[in-house]
Amino acid sequence: MTRKAWELPFPAKAEEVAALRRIVRQHLKRWGLPDVADAAELCVSELVTNVIRHVGAGTPSVLRAEMNGTHVRIGLRDPDTRALPTMVTAGSDDEAGRGLTLIDGMADRWGVILGTDSKLVWCDLPTQLSTPGGHVTDPRVTKSDACLTLYAGGVARGDGVAPGRTHVAHQEEAAIDLIADLLHWLRAHGFDPDEALDRAQTHFEAELIETG
Repeated sequence: MTRKAWELPFPAKAEEVAALRRIVRQHLKRWGLPDVADAAELCVSELVTNVIRHVGAGTPSVLRAEMNGTHVRIGLRDPDTRALPTMVTAGSDDEAGRGLTLIDGMADRWGVILGTDSKLVWCDLPTQLSTPGGHVTDPRVTKSDACLTLYAGGVARGDGVAPGRTHVAHQEEAAIDLIADLLHWLRAHGFDPDEALDRAQTHFEAELIETG
């Protein structure tokens, strides 16, 4: 799976946080990493809040999400190179000061990258991935891999396709061919292929909601 890095410019305002959280959750679902969404949303909230509190409301900022190995890296860039994040000890009754402590507890690591005219505060969230381009272990995905191997042969067929992006592209074509052949099977046995597709899509979306 290709998980392309993305950036989103926005003004650092409290009313922007909810939308940013939703966008991050949606992207992580597309990346097949819904289990990381809760931690990522909380990191976004804390990073934006830090900019508002220490740099200023309305500061032009950029939210960034990317893969760093098998970790999801959430970063926030702002134009102030002087206001560096610092962990402080906050009491249980304090309303502020716990942001970086929360991030430190959720992330495997975090830090700051200073540029000439901006800084990027980032945190790396752990995933269940064993390879950056892989997928989280899921019995449904494992079963699908087995079906595609039987259906198209893949590398075992001796077609010279090496593991990696090219192999995944071949598997995608095999999956599309398999779906088309199953639709032919349904029609040959008196079923409605369109109805079957609608039911499959409904099941798929319901499972995404359950895992999201």
